[in-house]
Amino acid sequence: MGMPADERLGLDIKRAEQALMAAKSAALKDLHLTVAQYAALFGLADNPGISGAALARACLVTPQAMAAVLKNLEERGLVERSAHPWHQKMLETRLTETGLETVRLADEQAVRIEQRLADALTAQERDTLRALLARCVTAVRNDVRNDVRNG
Repeated sequence: MGMPADERLGLDIKRAEQALMAAKSAALKDLHLTVAQYAALFGLADNPGISGAALARACLVTPQAMAAVLKNLEERGLVERSAHPWHQKMLETRLTETGLETVRLADEQAVRIEQRLADALTAQERDTLRALLARCVTAVRNDVRNDVRNG
């Protein structure tokens, strides 16, 4: 093997992500929401009328995955979709009153988890972590770009 397992940062990053997603999944269970559904509702709360494609980009999922999430949320009466006044092929998506209340309750649970995460670090450590993670993203993206150019 080219690199020992204990030197591979990808495993640590993935482990942290999985722990965060598992905690959020458990916290949202009583509201019958997945993390993806919560993310969509949260995104819609800040961007009423956003298109499904734009919401997918904001939530870091594919448009196809977001379409499935929005279909489920619409069936549950949490969102409503209507044709854009100028672009008839584009659907605007908005939270319903029930959706607004659901995202408020879900966000209370998510904030509790995010606060525990923040409390485990000092303000300086949080800033350092964000900077280090941004550098990781840049390094991985640069590697992908180099592979595309050289491949």
